[in-house]
Amino acid sequence: MSSVLTMSLSLCAAIFSMGTTLAWGQADEKARLVEGAKKEGKLVWYTSTNVTESKPLLDDFEKQYPFVKGEIFRASGEKTLNRIVTEARAGRSDFDLVTISEVDALIEAKMLAPYRSPEAKNYIPEFKEPNGYWTAVYINYATIGYNPKLVSDKEAPKQWEDLLDPKWRGKLSIDQEQYPWYGTLHKSWGRERAQKYMRALAKQNIQWRKGHTLIAQLMAAGEFPLGVVYAHRIEEMRQKGAPVEWVNTVNPIVVTVNAAGISAKPQHPNAAKLFYDYLLSRPAQQRLRALRRIPARPDIEPFSPRMEQSKLKLQVEPPQTGPQFNQTIKEFREMFGL
Repeated sequence: MSSVLTMSLSLCAAIFSMGTTLAWGQADEKARLVEGAKKEGKLVWYTSTNVTESKPLLDDFEKQYPFVKGEIFRASGEKTLNRIVTEARAGRSDFDLVTISEVDALIEAKMLAPYRSPEAKNYIPEFKEPNGYWTAVYINYATIGYNPKLVSDKEAPKQWEDLLDPKWRGKLSIDQEQYPWYGTLHKSWGRERAQKYMRALAKQNIQWRKGHTLIAQLMAAGEFPLGVVYAHRIEEMRQKGAPVEWVNTVNPIVVTVNAAGISAKPQHPNAAKLFYDYLLSRPAQQRLRALRRIPARPDIEPFSPRMEQSKLKLQVEPPQTGPQFNQTIKEFREMFGL
């Protein structure tokens, strides 16, 4: 046998051995998490995800791990963030795992612990924090939506700037906590242009509402013709026959990342890690797709071809520390007089 072939076989054997060792190591760690979770028996999950989507995910997890009983606290991202901060000031940490868009603010406040899930290797760098503090669970596309019974396709706005047309005064609805939208346009356009745009938009007599789902529903009902919406919600409603449409030409479409992070002081750390791993797994990501969310895992296609990343001008929300995020909130509220 030649020396080259011998070396090749040795190398293959070494690689196989490393892979086997890695697989066994992951299996051992999973077994340790399962045993620990059995003793804990509980999981507390704080999330901004709608109950219609978070509950099915938790139900699936409990079927897989019936010895863990999950508890959900659901509120907007800002309210969830404020609850965690308030608890910390009182010397408490009641959550085990959180899924919100404002996870970077929690890192700055030292309220999250790093965890490198074996599932995280399947995610692109933009969808995971480099030190392991969070990984994306699903993503949202913020864009312009409209009711085609009230606005023709030809007349509908094609870019953010089109919303400044006087004919849309009093006819546009925006979520009152649309801070990531402003923060991302700030990054994409620059501070001066973004603030000039927002101040001009503030003169359009905005119809403020709370919740993107509510805005989509009211838009479909004809309460107003336009809204800043999430594309997945509009696409879901459109496929069911609702009179709604979303604009795919906006530059940029703002991508907000709903990410999972584990508490720095979890009461049920093993259950938290098991649930984190589950949320990033193919079955959970496929479940999110079936629930009409846009999975963050790149090997799961979106439920509509219109939402394929290659077809859109996307800009991912920039990471912001606590002080930066607070400044974004302050500026947004001041410009719109909220």
